[in-house]
Amino acid sequence: MTGKSVYLDSSAILKRYLNEEGSDVVRKAFRDAYRGEVKLAFSFWNVGEVLGVFDKKLRRGELSEEDFNFLKKGFLAEVKRFTRLGVLEVVPVHSLLLADAWELIERHHLYQADALQIVSAKYVGAEGFYTADKRLHEAAVKEGLNSILLVG
Repeated sequence: MTGKSVYLDSSAILKRYLNEEGSDVVRKAFRDAYRGEVKLAFSFWNVGEVLGVFDKKLRRGELSEEDFNFLKKGFLAEVKRFTRLGVLEVVPVHSLLLADAWELIERHHLYQADALQIVSAKYVGAEGFYTADKRLHEAAVKEGLNSILLVG
């Protein structure tokens, strides 16, 4: 592995499983991780957020029960597989990271979850930060991260 790491927020992770603008960039990052060319990272918090989006799409009728189960099982299996392969770091949510996020909440007027993304990316030393959230992207750039906005 080259040592390059890419941090994905929930909006970026979802692009792996849902066909959206920016999906090609995220899918390439996953392919690169499979080849050992990049290490992916995201917060344990993101697992719940991704599952929550799948559930919301199920409740709104945007996903069938079958598609929901397929996406959920695929996502969780991939998290396990990538972690075992050593190409994914799932950052635990702990009090020190949450406390570090409080400063960003005030500085950039972010939600706790968004501030947690920035501090988690810094924690793993991510060289890239992928998000589809423009406000989070702007805050990440101000915090010195090499943020890639996945939407136009």
